[in-house]
Amino acid sequence: MKKTFAGVLLCALVLLCLSCKKNPSETGAPGKIQVVVSLFPLYDFTRTIGGDKVAVTLLLPPGMEAHSFEPKPDDIIRANKADLFIYTNRYMEPWAVSIANGLDPRKTLVVDTSQGVRFLRAGHEVEHGHGHEEHSGEGMDPHIWLDFTNAQAMVDTILSALVAKDPAHREYYTANATAYKGKLQELDKRYRNGLSRCAKHIFLHGGHFAFGYLAHSYGLSYESAYAVSANAEPSPATIAQLIRQIRQNGLRHIYTEELVEPRIADTISRETGATILKLHGAHNISKNDLAAGVTFLSLMDQNLENLRIGLQCK
Repeated sequence: MKKTFAGVLLCALVLLCLSCKKNPSETGAPGKIQVVVSLFPLYDFTRTIGGDKVAVTLLLPPGMEAHSFEPKPDDIIRANKADLFIYTNRYMEPWAVSIANGLDPRKTLVVDTSQGVRFLRAGHEVEHGHGHEEHSGEGMDPHIWLDFTNAQAMVDTILSALVAKDPAHREYYTANATAYKGKLQELDKRYRNGLSRCAKHIFLHGGHFAFGYLAHSYGLSYESAYAVSANAEPSPATIAQLIRQIRQNGLRHIYTEELVEPRIADTISRETGATILKLHGAHNISKNDLAAGVTFLSLMDQNLENLRIGLQCK
C-alpha cells in the first residue's frame, strides 16, 4: 500500500502542475469555504456546522469500504484545492496524513479531529466486570466518533477550524455547533436509557473491531471476528470462540457491519441459529443512503434499536 500511495502521490503532483489554470467550477460553489473530509462522520459534522457557508466533499466514494480505500490522483488534487482538509486520526487514515504533509499551509488548513479525544486500545474484545476493563490486542482503536463525547470534541475542533478560515461567520458556526452537540448529548442519553434494562450485556460481531467505544461507553462486553483491520482472515479458533460465546451466553443474534459481505456472521448464524443484525460503524454510507439523506444521528439511532434487540432489553 505504501508503494501504491507513493506512486499516486507522484502522479498527483504531476497532474497538479498541469492543472494550474483552474476552471472556477472545479473548486466548488463560489464564495463558500471549500472543505474536503476523509470519512462520513466528518462530512455530516462539517455540513451541519457549516450550513450554507461551506461546500463539503467526501473523499470516499459512496459505498467504498473505508479500510480498503486508497486515494487517487484526483483525490489529492481535490485536497490541494480545499480551504480545509479534515481527517479523523492517523490510526484510521494514514493515507490522509501523507496527503496533509504535501499540502500548502498557506492555502489549506489541515485538521486532525483526534485532538483532545480519548483513545482506547484496539483488539478483538472489550470485557467489563468488577470495575475492570480489558482490551486485548495492540495499537489504538481509530473509531473515535463512536464515543459520543469524543464526537462532541471533534465538533469543537471542526468549529475552531471553520472560524479560523472564516471569522466573519463565527456566531453562525458556533450556534450550529452548539445545537449539534446538544443532539449528540441527547443521543447519549437515549443510549443510556435504552440500554439500562437488558438481559444481556455482551454483543458479538462477525466483522472488524469497530464498536469498542460503544461497548466501553455503556458498560458492555464486545468481541469481534477481526481486529481493527479486516485484511487478515479470522482464525478458525476465533470463529469457534464466537460460536461458544453465542451458546454460553444464550445470545440470539450475531452482528455484521455496513458495506462488507457478512461471511463470518453467516457462518456463525448457520452454526448457532443466531439471527444476523447490522451495526453501522458510519465510516461511509451507500449511494442509496446518501440519496435518502441518512445522517450520523439516524445511523446511531438504528444501531441503538438493533443493540436493544440483541441485548434483549426491556
